[in-house]
Amino acid sequence: MTTTETTIFEALESNVRGYCRAWPTVFDTASGARLRDIDGKEYLDFFAGAGALNYGHNNPVLKEALLEYIARDGITHGLDMSTVAKRDLLHAVQDLILAPRGLDYKVQFPGPTGANAVEAALKLARKVTGRTDIIHFTNAFHGMTLGALSVTGNAAKRAGAGVPLVHATPMPYDGYFDTGDTDMAWIERVLDDTSSGIDTPAAVIVESVQGEGGVNLARPEWLRHLAQLCSARGILLIVDDVQMGCGRTGPFFSFESAGIVPDIVTLSKSIGGYGLPMALVLMKPELDQWAPGEHNGTFRGNNPAFVTARTALEHYWADNMLELSTLRKGALVREALLRIDAEVDGISTRGRGLVHGIAFDDASLAGKVCQWAFENGLLLETSGPCDEVVKLLPPLTITDAELIEGLDILTAAVTAVGTGE
Repeated sequence: MTTTETTIFEALESNVRGYCRAWPTVFDTASGARLRDIDGKEYLDFFAGAGALNYGHNNPVLKEALLEYIARDGITHGLDMSTVAKRDLLHAVQDLILAPRGLDYKVQFPGPTGANAVEAALKLARKVTGRTDIIHFTNAFHGMTLGALSVTGNAAKRAGAGVPLVHATPMPYDGYFDTGDTDMAWIERVLDDTSSGIDTPAAVIVESVQGEGGVNLARPEWLRHLAQLCSARGILLIVDDVQMGCGRTGPFFSFESAGIVPDIVTLSKSIGGYGLPMALVLMKPELDQWAPGEHNGTFRGNNPAFVTARTALEHYWADNMLELSTLRKGALVREALLRIDAEVDGISTRGRGLVHGIAFDDASLAGKVCQWAFENGLLLETSGPCDEVVKLLPPLTITDAELIEGLDILTAAVTAVGTGE
């Protein structure tokens, strides 16, 4: 690695850069669950583009479809114009995702990112209900734009807004009090108490699994209780499935196991299939009260992403094989983490499907584990309010051998750091 190949980042790129500080190398190529740097060193990827690469790097099926589309001069930039690529994607969404699950949603293309989808969902909820407040949850993360930050829990991220973040009320997420259903009882009490100082909100926004918040899992019964609470009070329920959707927890939607039907769902990251920017807002038909052009964006019509998204749906979601594979691999991860938990003091583990976390009583150890893992060829990131959780987010298409290889490195990392070796 030459000096000129690394110093340009420090010399020219903003201080805001983050991941490259934890992984100080220059990556060059990637395929499946592996990346290679310019020196040829390989790294197993338990990060998967923060959840944008559920189908792995340069997935050959998706790449072939993308190259064919580009080669025939298919539309690249289309705003919200009707194109073949968008038409075919909408058919795939309807036929492979919505209809088999009995879901009746309209589809909005809000812009290329998860934050775009969240902003559109909040804006729509306020427009439809005529109310302004949004209930969100402790440890939630929904994006870095102002509306998304207003419903995000992390104090450091909220502080970056530079202005007051208003019209949003935090409530305890499942397990926050660690005493059964105390959190939901609190929510019900303050909503029904006219002296609580909390007005009826436009919507509640929730993650079925909080990824950035530390891999916190909401129980199915808690989600059902929340959905019933919202329905009984005329409050819209928004599920943010930006990171946990597209099969991350097993089913296509993370809320499926709870048997709920949200009023609005936000999707991004892996919905594009290939890692190309794309986002969707799914809304019940009666909520589609937008006037033409009332919410728009120059890059909401990323047609190459439509192509890879449609191909991913057709290839991986025409049956339940990927879901079953993810659940089986998730069980392998769980078994490995339980072994680590039994051997190393001061940690706890949790997860679902192929998202798992190792929480450290000593928050400083999580970053050290990730550093040790990086030096030994495994990419991991931390999450949680104090970066105390090592988060595992491998591609869903990772092979069993690669998964075991990565878990072996992880085990060695936790053991080395946890024992001070």
